[in-house]
Amino acid sequence: MFDVHVIETSTLGDRSYLVTDGESAAVVDPQRDVDRILALAGELGVQITTVAETHLHNDYVSGGLELSRLTGAVYALADAADFPHRALSDGDTLDISPTLRLRALHTPGHTFRHLSYILDHDGTPEGVFTGGSLLFGTTGRPDLLGHEHAETLARHQHASARRLADALPDGARIWPTHGFGSFCAVGTAGGDASTLGQQKLANPALRLAEDAFVTEVLSGLDAYPAYYAHMGAINAASPDPVDLRLPEPATPKDLARRIDAGEWVVDLRSRTAYAASHLIGTVSLGLDGSMATWLGWLTARGAPITLIGATRDAVAEARRELVRIGIDHPAAIAIGTPETLATSTTRVGSIRRATFTDLATALTTNTHTPGTAGTSVGEASGTGGLDGTAHDPRGAGGDAADGRLVVVDVRLAGEWRDGHVAGSLNIPLPQLTSRLAEIPAGEVWVHCGSGYRAAAAASLLARAGREVVIIDDAFASAADQGVPMAA
Repeated sequence: MFDVHVIETSTLGDRSYLVTDGESAAVVDPQRDVDRILALAGELGVQITTVAETHLHNDYVSGGLELSRLTGAVYALADAADFPHRALSDGDTLDISPTLRLRALHTPGHTFRHLSYILDHDGTPEGVFTGGSLLFGTTGRPDLLGHEHAETLARHQHASARRLADALPDGARIWPTHGFGSFCAVGTAGGDASTLGQQKLANPALRLAEDAFVTEVLSGLDAYPAYYAHMGAINAASPDPVDLRLPEPATPKDLARRIDAGEWVVDLRSRTAYAASHLIGTVSLGLDGSMATWLGWLTARGAPITLIGATRDAVAEARRELVRIGIDHPAAIAIGTPETLATSTTRVGSIRRATFTDLATALTTNTHTPGTAGTSVGEASGTGGLDGTAHDPRGAGGDAADGRLVVVDVRLAGEWRDGHVAGSLNIPLPQLTSRLAEIPAGEVWVHCGSGYRAAAAASLLARAGREVVIIDDAFASAADQGVPMAA
């Protein structure tokens, strides 16, 4: 008997795993907040004896070292690291219990030293923990170690997938770490479970010849979060234990000072709540989306970050999300509504929301349309840009009083190439603050794929003094709503 339990981290698109025979357990690719794993082990009544990494992760700080310290478990990985661990190579084994064993299989491609772990139960291979190698319908991306290695690693990835296919029966389960929304995957991975046989029918790495696979992979690569550049080094250099304690909440006066200084003050509420009412100069990154990914991508490493939530639990959740990517200490927190946290009513504003139907009408008439909430407000005195400097309230593009309308698409370049609003300007969200001057004069209607990134972008544009409308709608329905499209 054995069980494989999934520890989901949906906001980063990753999974960790606990495999057990009911007494002993191994954990594969643990996230940094290991209290979740310890709680699961306690609930199951099992002892963690083994912790194994498939690779040094680029998208999160690992909890493997801390978990091994707390449990006394063997900590195993293939990569060089600045802390005690069991160094593994191809063919090495890890005995979890008399009936369960992990066998290391060298599967380079996502990284050069990447390992997969075949799970043997009573000597029979039951499945494989594939990390960033073979994912559901795709593979891990091969460019995270630098574009100069991308083609070589893509060829390794193809060979590794074939090696897994040769080593295991078609019924073997596949347990990947990445591919559930993670930028570590090539394109989009689908499904919650799969077998090797199913992947032989669906996965390009197992269907295409090497050259065709490499061409498809390299052509499908898009940008990935800037904070990835720091994760591997942190994981190799002994990550610090997690401290999830919260500081005392800041006062409204302190919040105002931080906003006026151009610091990142992040509103964690939903984009609907933000649009209706918010502290002017704050940034919308709600907990109902991938807050940590986008905040880590947008901010410079070490930049002071203040978290605003409606409840203490919301701020604590954000704190947990951020420590997973190595943002350990918020500069400040605040708890309350915009009205209770503002030093004056002039610091509370709203942003209009619209649908793609509204956009279609506005593009036809070239006039402003009534939104679903409020109007754009950006008149608070002393409100600076994210670089700490003051801005002309007309913004980089000037006054919108002439009725001109500008459509800004903040999706990534690959998404835009797959189809976009005719005449729109593509400025991916991570580039927005550095490219504000490129946005022409006029009222800015901003959209993404669903509305989450559009709300973040709208908050940044409003902070820069632009008159802005959030298109809070699904881009997939834009054409059906009458919006002119271009390929």
